[in-house]
Amino acid sequence: MGLESRFKENQDIFLSLEVLYKAGLKTFKGIGRPDGNDELSYNYNGFTRTLSFGGVLEDIRKEALKYDEMVIEYKERGTKLIITASTKNVGMTTQTMKFDDPKEKKETSVLLNRDYFIKAKDAGNLLKAIGIMSVDGKVKNNKIRKYNQIDHYVELLDKNFEALKKQGTLNILDVGCGKSYLSFVLNYYLTEVKRLKCHFIGIDISQSVIESSKEIQKELGYRNMEFHAMDIKDFKDDRKIDVVLSLHACDTATDMALSFGVYKEADFIVAVPCCHKEMLNTYSDAPFEGIMKHGILKARLADTLTDGLRGLLLEEHGYEVSIVEYISPLETPKNLMIRAYRTGVPNLESQKQADFLKHSLNIYPAFNYHLDQYTYGNQIE
Repeated sequence: MGLESRFKENQDIFLSLEVLYKAGLKTFKGIGRPDGNDELSYNYNGFTRTLSFGGVLEDIRKEALKYDEMVIEYKERGTKLIITASTKNVGMTTQTMKFDDPKEKKETSVLLNRDYFIKAKDAGNLLKAIGIMSVDGKVKNNKIRKYNQIDHYVELLDKNFEALKKQGTLNILDVGCGKSYLSFVLNYYLTEVKRLKCHFIGIDISQSVIESSKEIQKELGYRNMEFHAMDIKDFKDDRKIDVVLSLHACDTATDMALSFGVYKEADFIVAVPCCHKEMLNTYSDAPFEGIMKHGILKARLADTLTDGLRGLLLEEHGYEVSIVEYISPLETPKNLMIRAYRTGVPNLESQKQADFLKHSLNIYPAFNYHLDQYTYGNQIE
């Protein structure tokens, strides 16, 4: 009963159910794995059958009466539950699942001296699937920088997700997900390290990158993910969206993601903006004329004003905002991360400052436009 209840609760992260029967020196093994249709493909005694999870348990219960001892291993991502039974007693233990690769050697010496959140020795399957680790279990030399970037990404968000722990499933929407590498990394970390129940929804307008994401999902067996090729404005869903991610979405696509998160009252919004073009072509202010005649300075000022105004607008709508450096500016000048945690209390001072900036610069930000569309244009039912 306990196993069946656990399976119903954690079906999306279930890996396998294995049973080993013992009679004297002889052993007999059975194993059931998901068949992709909410049932298990169960192989025992030379035959493979398709059974429900409860059906496999019933088969085990009947078969166990023929033997002296039995060991059941219930495996799900990050955890293995071991039940041992004999004619004398029953015992149960829980173990943390570790990545086990016989070819794996020590981590390459060129990795930075830091305590990684995504440890290569444990996350080998993930790192191989997203191209960071080679088949022989080593982080590729040309991917070390990328490895450090994704690990720092997790580090920056770790405490925020810790604060989001709740009963039920955390729904995480990745807007403009691309190949979804960071969503796969977060999925691994939240599910197998933090032990949080989560479900990822990836949206991108490109059908080809969505297909790439689906291929990686299939390789990893991450059933708690779904991917859709569509524009975010066409996404309609009744589920509570707890987290909205937007990483390197170009220009006003970042504003679409931020305004969508605000409209859906997401508890946590994360954006790493990419290019900034909207304000560059529209804003003007007399005190800065002498500076803005230099194109590079006008562009940098537009970047700062754009992200600063985004922060004010998020605060205006009831979010506590922090803007931090994501990676070194030596790697890319687009290196800021906007983190917004919902308080539900609008900040009137931020609203005044945002209104003053919009009036002074003679702009109407895309953030406001898209939020108006979501709120009054019935783009979301």
